[in-house]
Amino acid sequence: MNTENKQRNPVLLIHGIDDTEAVFHKMRAYLIQGGWSVYSLDLLPNNGDVGLDELAKQVADYVTATFGSEQRLDLVGFSMGGIVSRYYIQRLGGINRVQRFITISSPHHGTVVAYGSWRPGCVQMRPDSIFLKDLNSDAVIILGQLDFTSIWTPYDLMIVPANSSQISVGSEVIVPVALHPWMLTDSRSLAVVTAALAEEIKLPFLKKVSSQ
Repeated sequence: MNTENKQRNPVLLIHGIDDTEAVFHKMRAYLIQGGWSVYSLDLLPNNGDVGLDELAKQVADYVTATFGSEQRLDLVGFSMGGIVSRYYIQRLGGINRVQRFITISSPHHGTVVAYGSWRPGCVQMRPDSIFLKDLNSDAVIILGQLDFTSIWTPYDLMIVPANSSQISVGSEVIVPVALHPWMLTDSRSLAVVTAALAEEIKLPFLKKVSSQ
């Protein structure tokens, strides 16, 4: 057991808009109990005042400052944090550092809720935004190089339509949670994240699974 834990990559958690790293309190404790070393950072500003590409640079800087140059890591991004993480992976060299990548209720194809603000980060999360079109143009090619899992709920009122969290690469797990923020605390979500990090969710054996 100890040997297995030593071989596990550190896990970096990336929060969503208007959140801080504190939103991962329960997930962090759950993963630590399972034997993972867990890290997180506060993205600033967290309200969409700057583009997601700027926030992704903070992730890149944190990785460089925190982990050795040869250290592989696993990345978990919630909501906006999943898109920030994608920019880090797809545009800032993160593909060379990240082995497993999990997004939780992330607007891979945008959310109409983002029309409620003209802040740069929100504009980027609108459906068919230039930013998302660019990321999605090579998502299959780049994200297909790592172990990628998208977790989402059909009842999401922040990601509208909810199936915007779907993306045609990797594994997909639907967890029927009632509210967007509960995706980080529901026991089913936590179990799926653990399974994905432990590589119990793999292609081609799993594409779409509903966690009951």
